[in-house]
Amino acid sequence: MKFPDFQSVNTLEQHIQKTLAFYKPNVFDENGGFFQNFRDNGSIYDPHTRHLVGSARFVFNFSMAARHFKDSSYQTWIRHGLAHLETAHRQTSESGYAWVLGKDGVEDDSNHCYGLAFVMTAGATALLAGVAEGRKTIDSAWAIMEKHCWDEEAGLYRDEANADFSVIDPYRGQNSNLHSCEAMLWAYEATGEVRFLDRAEVIATNLTYTLADKWGNLVWEHYNENWEIDWEYNKNDPKNLFRPWGFQTGHQAEWAKLLLILHRHRKNDWSVLTAKTLFDSAVDIAWDDDNGGLCYGFDLDGNICDGDKYCWVQAEGIAAAALLAKTTKETIYKDWYQKIWEYSWEHLVDHKYGAWYQSLTQDNQKINDKKSPIAKTDYHTMGACYEVLRSGWL
Repeated sequence: MKFPDFQSVNTLEQHIQKTLAFYKPNVFDENGGFFQNFRDNGSIYDPHTRHLVGSARFVFNFSMAARHFKDSSYQTWIRHGLAHLETAHRQTSESGYAWVLGKDGVEDDSNHCYGLAFVMTAGATALLAGVAEGRKTIDSAWAIMEKHCWDEEAGLYRDEANADFSVIDPYRGQNSNLHSCEAMLWAYEATGEVRFLDRAEVIATNLTYTLADKWGNLVWEHYNENWEIDWEYNKNDPKNLFRPWGFQTGHQAEWAKLLLILHRHRKNDWSVLTAKTLFDSAVDIAWDDDNGGLCYGFDLDGNICDGDKYCWVQAEGIAAAALLAKTTKETIYKDWYQKIWEYSWEHLVDHKYGAWYQSLTQDNQKINDKKSPIAKTDYHTMGACYEVLRSGWL
């Protein structure tokens, strides 16, 4: 296969535009928000179910497009998406944002810090795109997270609660904190308020430096309420959508990316070295020499426990490799950037209809025809391209 120049601004911008074009004909719901659940050809297989994460990610997608391409026409879409978050997902002033909406209204009214983080990211990127309403969404998500989710002693966020936050689940996880760190970085860029950058640094330090130092310098997924590692959580459910078992290759790469964004805003002695450790360890274990691509997860002994190839894992690998190449000037990261892109371009990018296939088997066979199932919106794939462009590396 002949590959385009992945170090070309034009290549990445054209790829973003083609991915957006996959969604644009059918995604806008005149009755509120955006449709989720797309098949490979762009048709919708479930017009009713809306996940909070998907609703917020579409706002991110259109906000990034509006800002990068200086296209004000997207502002109508951004306001439309924010309104859906604040009127359909948002519940009473004493509760938060409903996790899942269905045909007849709220199907799951539980509160998840993971979802709140994406609400904040939506608000922040909307504000960066010139939509003033994004500020209200930032403040709303921050207030809820601060009051109900923040664990001051641990310096990390709690994960899950019921509708009115009267019951806090004992589970603690890194994934909600990863995306909370990301949300704080976006909020800092949007507002210039140092409290957001401070919070991002605290989260990143506690998870990728303090806690990871106890577990082989990699980030484990699951903990109990005292932030002691839980080795057994979801061990029998390795493909859980938000809480899979094992060391997740994509999360090591995603943390590497976030640490380098943090370093961009606040230089320190540890974030670049930690980013290198996370990325180097993950790709060394998870790269599939026989079939190409980064496998999904590996166990405590460094054996692959889930060999499937997920689009978001490759995308985060691409972004992390680019930022490492930019920051360290080491050729190996330029090589990884090219290697992961080539695999993704050949196997995961849909050159007929646009966007990326969600996942493949370890030997690169399609699993189903659901390209963008609920909550999946090509947020990672377009986001990786934007981050490479934002880095100034190209």
